[in-house]
Amino acid sequence: MLANYRRLFAAPHVLSLLSWSLAARFYTPGLMIAVTFLVEDWTDSYTLAGLVAGAFTLGMALVGPLRGRMADRGGTDRLVLVCGLVFSVGLVALALLPEGLWWLSLPLALGTGLFGTPANQIVRALWPRLTRGPERQAIYAAEATTQELLFIFSPVLTAGVVAMAGPRQALFLLAALGVLGAVGFAWSLRRAGATGPAPVEGGGAGHAEEARPRRSLLFYPALCTVFAMCLLMVSGVIGMDLVIVAWANELDAPQYVMVMASVWALGSLVGGVVAGSLRGRPRLALRSFAAAFGLAILIPFVPPVTHLPSPLLITPLLFVSGLALAPTLAAVMGRIGDTAPSHRRAEAFGWTATAMGTGGAIAGPLTGALIDSNGIVGGVAGAAGLVLVAAVLSLFLPRPGPEADGGPSVEEVAPVLDAPPVHGAASGAEAAVSASEEPR
Repeated sequence: MLANYRRLFAAPHVLSLLSWSLAARFYTPGLMIAVTFLVEDWTDSYTLAGLVAGAFTLGMALVGPLRGRMADRGGTDRLVLVCGLVFSVGLVALALLPEGLWWLSLPLALGTGLFGTPANQIVRALWPRLTRGPERQAIYAAEATTQELLFIFSPVLTAGVVAMAGPRQALFLLAALGVLGAVGFAWSLRRAGATGPAPVEGGGAGHAEEARPRRSLLFYPALCTVFAMCLLMVSGVIGMDLVIVAWANELDAPQYVMVMASVWALGSLVGGVVAGSLRGRPRLALRSFAAAFGLAILIPFVPPVTHLPSPLLITPLLFVSGLALAPTLAAVMGRIGDTAPSHRRAEAFGWTATAMGTGGAIAGPLTGALIDSNGIVGGVAGAAGLVLVAAVLSLFLPRPGPEADGGPSVEEVAPVLDAPPVHGAASGAEAAVSASEEPR
């Protein structure tokens, strides 16, 4: 069952790149908590706090494609370092801002967000260069799974520091972690020899694509469809997070939030681990509809349809609901890596970040309106509906050709990255290709 992971982490630099890329974005899930508490303390307004938190997200979303183009041209280590340092300085400036000048936090947050870490799009663009076949699907699943750990531990750490020392100190901590992660990820990229321009793959066809006038990736229908899926899915997932918070607030029991959110994330983590160990090409449509079904099964068990004695009774269903989330995200990321031009993958993942940021910005007001008008069940139904529309869009994606599972073998990658080849990888190449055709 774990054969894919064994082969994957035996490949040079894969584990280091994955670990440090996660460290570089560790601050992201906890940032909204620290900012919300800080601005609410200043203004006594959650609306203004939400605007400042949203400004960070908007800044990150605006520059996703630009950061991707810069990464595709090389110098990814310098890009990561500059973004990490400037972003951390912005967090420190926000933490030191006098309460009387709170209104400066809005432009400061927007400007700081423009330098949000590009670690996710850089590393996701690297996976097709470093892996192939089942190992490629395993690394996307591993990343989607381990990212769930960020959404568990980063908010817990940030909330703990806020409770013990205050939101300013929490921002100082996140700034320090941002610098540390950026330095570590830049070092890992240099050590892997993966700081140069993205290569053009596909022989003559690839070079012909490079020779044509550069056009926006938004002119690629398949990519636009996947971007729309990302927007809808993230909007649904974040909407469900807000539903959990609203449900706990209605019961005046905020302690339920971490329990229910952690169980939901645990289900996603387990699903991701299992999905990464499976052989064969992932069936994106099947996973997408499974994710929508997982949210839909919650509808009959939430208020006002059903008033449970305790919301904790729904935790087994929350675990089941989360099982398809990380596998679906992994399949989406894999499809983007297969569909985008090889020398523009980081740009494609930049557009993905923009789509996800937009989805997150939409989720708040939409879910809030549904909860206000229909109760908790309205929010759950809205989240399920968004993910269902994303699943329907997956039916219009063309099936990737056999070459999508190709890519360089470990022996072909190792000399490029100045690392020794993994013993036995060549003997498994034909098996990997044939296994990729098996249905999941």
